Amino acid sequence: MEIIETLAPRAPKGLTPLQLARLLRGAAVDKKAWDPVVIDVREQTSIADYFVICEGETDRQVRAIADGMVEAARAKELRPMAVDGYEDATWILLDFDSVLAHVFLPGERSYYDLESLWAPAAKRRRKAATA
Repeated sequence: MEIIETLAPRAPKGLTPLQLARLLRGAAVDKKAWDPVVIDVREQTSIADYFVICEGETDRQVRAIADGMVEAARAKELRPMAVDGYEDATWILLDFDSVLAHVFLPGERSYYDLESLWAPAAKRRRKAATA
C-alpha cells in the first residue's frame, strides 16, 4: 500500500489541468509568443487533457518562452515531467502530464500543424482559452 501511494500520480497543487494550461498560455503571452492557443483534447486522446501551442520568432525566443512556462509552473510548485527539443529549439515540448506545451519556430508550427491535426478539438480551443 505504501509503494502504491508513493508511485501514484499526485494532483497538481490546487490547479486543474485547464488552470495549468491557462497559466502556461499566460507565461507564453508574457514572453511575446505568437498566437498562443489552448486546445481541449480530452475527448480525442488519453495522452493529455490540453495542448498549449505557440511559436516564437527565433530559437532564442522559443527557449525564452519555454523557460517562462517552466518558471510559471515552478511558482505553483510544479515541474515538467519531461522536456524535449530544448537544444535544437525548433520545437520544444514540455510534458506536464495532463498538459502538453508545444513551443515552435513558425516554419515548424505550420509544417506539423497540430491545430488542424486535432481539428475536432480545435473548435473548442477558444472556449477553453477564454472560459
